[in-house]
Amino acid sequence: LVANHNLNSMKLVRENDGMRRFYDQADMIEVDSTPLIWFARFIGLHSRPLHRCTYLDWREHFWSVANRSGWKVLYLGGAPGVAEAAVANVAARYPGARILARHGYFDAAPGSAENASVVAEIEAFAPDILFVGMGMPRQEAWIMSNLDALPDCVIFSVGAAFDYEAGVQKSAPRWMGQAGLEWLYRLACDPKRLARRYLYEPWALMPRILADVGQAAARRMKPQRQTRPASIPAGPPKPAR
Repeated sequence: LVANHNLNSMKLVRENDGMRRFYDQADMIEVDSTPLIWFARFIGLHSRPLHRCTYLDWREHFWSVANRSGWKVLYLGGAPGVAEAAVANVAARYPGARILARHGYFDAAPGSAENASVVAEIEAFAPDILFVGMGMPRQEAWIMSNLDALPDCVIFSVGAAFDYEAGVQKSAPRWMGQAGLEWLYRLACDPKRLARRYLYEPWALMPRILADVGQAAARRMKPQRQTRPASIPAGPPKPAR
């Protein structure tokens, strides 16, 4: 299980027990937020700029490997028609990959007939890779609710990944992501949907951020205890003459 972490998910983790369990369950977490990398570095956690990673950073390499290896990839999410268009675009470039898409507009409640049908479809396809892109926190909740029923495969939470493949959303130049400016590009492209996420939600994290910064500053100011080296015995006494 590969999870994706950013400022939006940090806020959701504080509010949603299910999100906390999801990240505890994950085998790997990719950080899709340059400001989050900066923050981790500031409070003394190990991080490097290239640790920032998201689907758009590794998609071409992923699909080239899937193409050579004949991987079966199932994408669950997106609006009706969007995922299918994405599959057509990807398959044209990487015909060796076997790809199936299923839109995310269904009753995902545990026990519902539609959800059972979706799980059965995934089982029948038996993918090597399952991309779940239904937006936070719906995609994480769906994965956790159905994890035990899904076939043995690698599962990624990928948000709007196939919206980019279908051309519904434009991807920012990758240098903007590494510079911490991708949010600005996305906000300019879709202000109605993203204004709250990028202009309001970070402020909701400020109390926790300030507390972490204060704790990090206190650790840095705390004097280090000096340990005295153990004395070395001078050796056995010399015999008297």
